[in-house]
Amino acid sequence: MSNLANAIYIFTRLLMMVVLADVIASYFLDPFHTVRKFLDNLVEPLLSPIRRLLPPTGMIDLSPLILLILLEVIGRVLIGILT
Repeated sequence: MSNLANAIYIFTRLLMMVVLADVIASYFLDPFHTVRKFLDNLVEPLLSPIRRLLPPTGMIDLSPLILLILLEVIGRVLIGILT
């Protein structure tokens, strides 16, 4: 794999870990906690467009799941193009 493909792979994995950390933090930390606010500031710009497109599902927010799937697909497509 090329260096660019490795960088894309690492970037998508790190971004996926940040999304998962944000989801887990939302269950345990106060919304005004410093760590949670930091994670929300990183993830919210990516989740907002997805939330606008998804129909309301009540108390369950599926946008992080959709974001994780999109990150995986986009990462694989970009790596496939580069290799």
